Amino acid sequence: MKLGARILKTGIAIILSLYLGQLVHSPSPVFAGIAAIFAVQPTIYRSYLSIIEQIQGNLIGALLAVIFVITLGNHIVVIGLAAIIVISINLKLKIENTIGLSLVTLVAIMESTNGNFILFSIIRFSTIMLGVLAAFIVNLVFLPPKYETKLYLRISNTTEEILRWIRLSTRNASDHTLLKNDIDKLKDSMLKIGQLYLMYKEERNFFKKNDLVKTRKLVIYRQMISATKKALDTLKRLHRYENEVHLLPESLKQSIQAQLDCLLHHHEQLMLRFIGKIRHHTIHEDGALCLNKKELFELFLSRQQDVSDQNESYVYHAMQIVATIIDYGEQVEHLETLITSFQSYHNGENEITIEDQSL
Repeated sequence: MKLGARILKTGIAIILSLYLGQLVHSPSPVFAGIAAIFAVQPTIYRSYLSIIEQIQGNLIGALLAVIFVITLGNHIVVIGLAAIIVISINLKLKIENTIGLSLVTLVAIMESTNGNFILFSIIRFSTIMLGVLAAFIVNLVFLPPKYETKLYLRISNTTEEILRWIRLSTRNASDHTLLKNDIDKLKDSMLKIGQLYLMYKEERNFFKKNDLVKTRKLVIYRQMISATKKALDTLKRLHRYENEVHLLPESLKQSIQAQLDCLLHHHEQLMLRFIGKIRHHTIHEDGALCLNKKELFELFLSRQQDVSDQNESYVYHAMQIVATIIDYGEQVEHLETLITSFQSYHNGENEITIEDQSL
């Protein structure tokens, strides 16, 4: 089993929070450990936002706990009523992420009214905030995962899987059931790619000179995702009209297969070029062999009569497939434009980022 950075950071944050709780002689350091569990975040930026929200949520829980104990006591029914109000306030303020820790603060303070209750409340509140602080320190000290590398690898692997299935589909060599199951998995993978993109976007640079590079990379990664989505759309269209494609006139079927093979190869080469493994002129030569959208559409029109002679519905299905391929081709072309522009201004900068991860 592989331990991720989030797992390790959580464990370290709990250790640090418990240690700090014992260091300041807190009567209940366990609450600091519980708070640290809620406060650990995957990025420094999210940790910064989290600590602000946690302070607000804890203040709400602590203040309501004090008010309810002073006015109504700490009967279990009163605690439940106070919890409902705490949840409602957090939702109203749109800080629902802090509900769990707010309730911990509430219950921790309302559990006892012995002795000096106000002092007891301050100690419990401070102990919980100590855990939040410990988690924030861990997020700052321990470097977050390389989300750019994770993002590129996820996009690359997902794209490779999609392109492999497209090649099999155009040759009528794919298993219908297996492909259907894999399409569902690929959809889930696209959702994870979107999450990784947000993580990478939220990463903050320590040096302002890197901001421009990252901004341009974000544009490229967003276009990579768009191109991969269009490749997935093409695969879904080929899968949906699998029988119709198989019954198309051989000439049109061969033309569609040749165009897709060209686009898939071009897409693969662009992914490699982005990390410096393919020279620019190689991509240019490969991309020039593909038909442009006008040529592909005219080719479809020239074969339309052959399709109509067999079955009129084939025309609409073939037209949808051709339209999807044209759209996919435009996304790949735009990706090439962005990569070319990026590498003309920042030649070699991205190669270091990816190559250092032994890709």
